[in-house]
Amino acid sequence: MLPTTRLEYDLPQELIATEPAAPRDAARLLVVSRSDASRMEFGFVRDLPALLSPDDLLMVNASRVVPARLVGVRRATGAKVEGLWLAAPTSGQWVTLLRANGRLRTGDLIDLRPAHAHGGAWTLRLAERVGRGWLASVERQSGLPGATVSASFDAVLEDVGLTPIPPYIRAARQRSGVTVREAVDRTGYQTVYAHSEEIDSLLASVAAPTAGLHFTPDLLAQLTRLGVARAEVTLGVGSGTFQPIETAHVEEHPMHEEWMFVGEDAQRIIAAKRAAGGRVVAVGTTAARALESLPKIENGGGVKQLGALEATRILIAPGHTWRNVDALLTNFHLPRSTLLAMVASLFPQGVDRLLDIYHEAIKSKMRFYSYGDAMLILP
Repeated sequence: MLPTTRLEYDLPQELIATEPAAPRDAARLLVVSRSDASRMEFGFVRDLPALLSPDDLLMVNASRVVPARLVGVRRATGAKVEGLWLAAPTSGQWVTLLRANGRLRTGDLIDLRPAHAHGGAWTLRLAERVGRGWLASVERQSGLPGATVSASFDAVLEDVGLTPIPPYIRAARQRSGVTVREAVDRTGYQTVYAHSEEIDSLLASVAAPTAGLHFTPDLLAQLTRLGVARAEVTLGVGSGTFQPIETAHVEEHPMHEEWMFVGEDAQRIIAAKRAAGGRVVAVGTTAARALESLPKIENGGGVKQLGALEATRILIAPGHTWRNVDALLTNFHLPRSTLLAMVASLFPQGVDRLLDIYHEAIKSKMRFYSYGDAMLILP
């Protein structure tokens, strides 16, 4: 078993990226190989057309990040409450993760602050604890008791939700005195190929599939002209993606659940590309997680008949046999995270090789985490 302490490294605080690269594909790129430990090249994301082949297939996570961050006040005391929308169960109630000065209780009313001048006024009525979060009804601040929301979760979040920028980025901004407008985050923390239409709330994301943030429409067009195909999965990225591993060993970590959809057409494209000698390049750990949650996809069979949604709790760590992913484009991840363990599993040398790469990235002052630079791991 892998001790969790092996997934630790020291990162200078100034290397935490506080805002997105502009343009997106100006982010730096570190290119390494799973099979050739000597390969280490520095470039930029815009160099991808020279690094990929016409037979390659990019698999992207097209989930849309919703404005899930909530800020409000506890009506009884006026104390500030911050939190995150997590899910909207079929009962119409929301699952939320809330933090406040003082203990929250069943029946508390949390008046949510409108996110913009035209935002409507909404209140959370806390119903019961659910794990680390709260089950809450959503009501209009109409002055009438029991005015339970009938609008979609999209409409309500558009009124009161802020972009769910990770806490470590907000803290880094505060330390460095950087101010980034909500409008910049609303655009920058969303991939250019994310679903724009309303989708099932279970497939919405409360954190970005960050490797995909580096793509511009022009870069995607260049890759298409080269012959690189693109297909999509949809995996709703949950707050558990940032949850550190607190168990002594990685394999003991209670892996969070995320919902995904991988269509039969996408699976057939994967099978055909690999049969023709092409490589499946997962854009981000979330796309990789969805693909590795499936049995091996092979030409002429093996296509899994999926329903509208399927849950995954897969934990990918060193020792995992990769079935459907050959290469990975990914950002640099937090210490003690399941994402770090996943990336390490791509290398025969495991964590040792990955940490050597991270140390080189730190020496080269690459930017880390959600708005940071990227690494391309080739076969």
